[in-house]
Amino acid sequence: MEILRVGIAGFGIVGKRRMDCLQDEGGVKVVAVCDKDSSQFIGLDKGINSYSDHSSLLQEDLDILFVCLPNNIAAEVTIDGLKQDLHVFCEKPPGRDMYDIEQVIKIEKTAPHLKLMYGFNHRYHESVIDALEIINSNALGKIINIRAVYGKSKLVTFNQPIWRTQRKIAGGGVLLDQGIHMVDLMRLFGGNFNQVYSFISNDYWNYDVEDNAYALMKTDNGVVGILHSSATQWRHRFHLDINLEKGSIILGGILSGTKSYGAETLTEVVADPDNDGGDPREKITRYNADPSWASEVKYFISCIRNNTSIKKGSSEDALQTMQLVYRIYYADDLWRNKYSIANPD
Repeated sequence: MEILRVGIAGFGIVGKRRMDCLQDEGGVKVVAVCDKDSSQFIGLDKGINSYSDHSSLLQEDLDILFVCLPNNIAAEVTIDGLKQDLHVFCEKPPGRDMYDIEQVIKIEKTAPHLKLMYGFNHRYHESVIDALEIINSNALGKIINIRAVYGKSKLVTFNQPIWRTQRKIAGGGVLLDQGIHMVDLMRLFGGNFNQVYSFISNDYWNYDVEDNAYALMKTDNGVVGILHSSATQWRHRFHLDINLEKGSIILGGILSGTKSYGAETLTEVVADPDNDGGDPREKITRYNADPSWASEVKYFISCIRNNTSIKKGSSEDALQTMQLVYRIYYADDLWRNKYSIANPD
């Protein structure tokens, strides 16, 4: 089996996590990394070259580039990788705004033999996979509505970098950084939400990016979605309530490196409104491992090896998820005018 040579641009927390996954994947070798902070290379294996910029990294003989960089340069480096004839995996979000992802897709279309994938690892959590299987089975009928909360206590938590609070680098706040995962899941389960109303605010932390986003949305098929993305959620929270014709699926908590979102569970509710008195039977599944990061990498490598299309985390997924994020921004007149948000449509 041909050894696929990998470079990682950005060697912070996420870059290191991706390297761990790659080193567990057969037939793959990380040969070089780059980061402007040389202290990130402490403890790096001697056989792996290190650079201070991605241009030097791209001089290496590579097959694959992983992009784990700030939002303001993620699209640029992704484009550079594609132009170097490399398969590219880029972390979410795909850039600061719609323009960034649109420019990437233009280049991608000139190189259809290459694989481009975006890192929306929440799709690979076991609870999400099981929920999607239940929905696709039609055992509980069609979705009526989805209610979602994803929140943390600050814009910058744990060891996250301060650039996340700076619009010129990040492009947006909690919705674009963390809430984009929930936006992606709501699209995965409910479809494309084309009618959007919202309130966006940065009244508490007073950065020039949002610390709360509230959205009421509807698909063309009538699925209603309610989303709260928050950086004033003092008890960290992940909650996704999917109500269907014959019951509900409730995702509560999500396993993460910080362990601050609680146990990851899936509650399957089978409703019988005529007899259960509003207290239906439930089956609760609790998950004790997070295979999402490794599963996502494995899927990407398999698509390269087998020359199959990216079905989960494609550039089209990234485009549509970014489009919905920016529909939420755009729907608030005050926010749109304050920050000159362009119509994503």
